[in-house]
Amino acid sequence: MVNENTPESPEGLSTRESLAEDSDGERHLTAQQVAPPAYQAKRSLDPVIRLADVTKRFGGVTAVEGVNFDLYPGEVHALMGENGAGKSTLMKIIAGVHRPDEGALLVDGVETVLQDPKHAGDLGIAMIPQELSLFPQLTVLENLYVGRRRLRRRGLFDGAAMKVAARDVLGSLGVELDLDAPLRSLSVANQQLVDIARSLLKKARVVIMDEPTAALSDREAVRLEEIVNALRASGVAIIYISHRLKEIRRMADRVTVMRDGKYVDTISAASATERDLVRLMVGRDLAHLYDRKRHPTGPVRLELRGFTKEGEFSDIDLTLKSGEIVGLAGLIGAGRSELAQTVFGIRNPSAGQMFLDGSSVKISNSADAIRRGVAYVPEERLSEGLVLPFSIAANISFASLKRVSRGSVISGRQELSLAERFRAALDIRGGRLQDRVSMLSGGNQQKVVLAKWLATEPSILILDEPTRGVDVGAKVEIYKLIDKLAAEGKAILLISSELEEILAMSDRVLVMREGRITGELSKAEANQESVMVAATGAES
Repeated sequence: MVNENTPESPEGLSTRESLAEDSDGERHLTAQQVAPPAYQAKRSLDPVIRLADVTKRFGGVTAVEGVNFDLYPGEVHALMGENGAGKSTLMKIIAGVHRPDEGALLVDGVETVLQDPKHAGDLGIAMIPQELSLFPQLTVLENLYVGRRRLRRRGLFDGAAMKVAARDVLGSLGVELDLDAPLRSLSVANQQLVDIARSLLKKARVVIMDEPTAALSDREAVRLEEIVNALRASGVAIIYISHRLKEIRRMADRVTVMRDGKYVDTISAASATERDLVRLMVGRDLAHLYDRKRHPTGPVRLELRGFTKEGEFSDIDLTLKSGEIVGLAGLIGAGRSELAQTVFGIRNPSAGQMFLDGSSVKISNSADAIRRGVAYVPEERLSEGLVLPFSIAANISFASLKRVSRGSVISGRQELSLAERFRAALDIRGGRLQDRVSMLSGGNQQKVVLAKWLATEPSILILDEPTRGVDVGAKVEIYKLIDKLAAEGKAILLISSELEEILAMSDRVLVMREGRITGELSKAEANQESVMVAATGAES
């Protein structure tokens, strides 16, 4: 049964909302082109961006097919979908990177063929990618004006005017930065603000944000949310791509969901439940996102005693048993990744002891760690986990070259055989093993990183943010894999900034603050409050 209500907005725009009942008897709101509250208050009723039946192909692969999408001034319009759903392709069409093969792009109601990103920028369209397009060696001011400098007569740079404009736009974002400081000296959050400020200096009316909170702490994410709200209030239209369901429901006016390169639905963010969004993204109801089984644990595989890296962490005592998943929680900067890298031999400890299977060892480099059965899946898969120009097969075999080589010569047949085994085991989809790994979606790239380290046959597996930047469907698959590895007897140290992930997947939780372990919680003791008390030092 469907009940329809078609109210008139104050400015005469009709909205169409339906309360539909599905086969399970669940009722949920759907809406087609719902007018967001921010939009209703605007004088213009025309979308600033509209895509009409847009299709884009790459060779024989259809990345986007017949998609319709619109964006209004002063709206935060979220775009969601699993990795590989076509979100990035669609945004690159709006940003002038790609041209559609079919359909049309309209800017302010006028059909427009964007020649390149500069042309898009001239029309007020800016894209802030997940991997920031900045220059760490340049100053903040130089980054703000890369490609567009304010000139004085006779061709000299008007540095004073540039600084005034830069301070004005940073001030509108509520931040003060040293314009002469090198960008690399800034936190990730402040670097992101520089990228946003750069788009505003170009008078951007449309800002595309791709996973803007993926590398931010909770406090930094709140600050970004305030900035997004300020931009919306000023009339800037924002396309917001994120896998974080709570964040989307809190910040967005509308949500458009894509699946397999096609448009699925556009719904009101305020009315949508997380279950609605998951169902639209994956095409089914994921009742149990974290479906963890409990397994008996075995002997201690890894033990740290007084483990210290001066200036980063100190006096760490830790045990990790066979078949056990130990969660390592804490705020960004607590020293979690630094500890993991030191265990793996990327950094050298200043003091303390490490024991593997009861024997005292010193791991001086990553090759030594691999030889002793320790594997580390890094936080940054693109810069640390993969070699993007290389093939899927090559990336899977990188840490196991001795297994696929005869002397110094790699056997292509053995490399493909190894890669095929792990592609099947981890259900890696999206291309031939000979294709470049950069062609895969984020979730499948993460599976390749996992495959690379599982191919070394480790007994101890350190996972640093293993589901960051992957969609909900890929998360479920990775959780099942982690659970399976624990059942096989692997000892797993799980580092995550997502508390729900830590609490659901861990047998025990260790909490770090300022380089020290400040809490050890059993499964029964661990909850959001107890973890945050240990992570922040607040009184319970």
